[in-house]
Amino acid sequence: MIEQLGLIAAVILPLWNIPLIVRIVRRKSSEDVSILWALGVWVCLALMAPSGFTSKDIVWRVFNIVNIVFFSGVTFAVVYYRIKHRRQPPS
Repeated sequence: MIEQLGLIAAVILPLWNIPLIVRIVRRKSSEDVSILWALGVWVCLALMAPSGFTSKDIVWRVFNIVNIVFFSGVTFAVVYYRIKHRRQPPS
């Protein structure tokens, strides 16, 4: 029962990244999100990923897979809109 609850939480927790991605895309801006924070979190997740991918603990493994996928989306959106914003000449 505890492992099943943990597995459900491991899938649900990273889904909270979706509203952030949607907000960035709708506003077409990531100015309110620190690019250093996004890259720093993503690098830490990438460094932890091998541990999660090879773990026998299903909760840790699933959490790592789902989290790296969704936070990669956050990081991509932040970097994409930051670069896009820089390329546009001021109005």
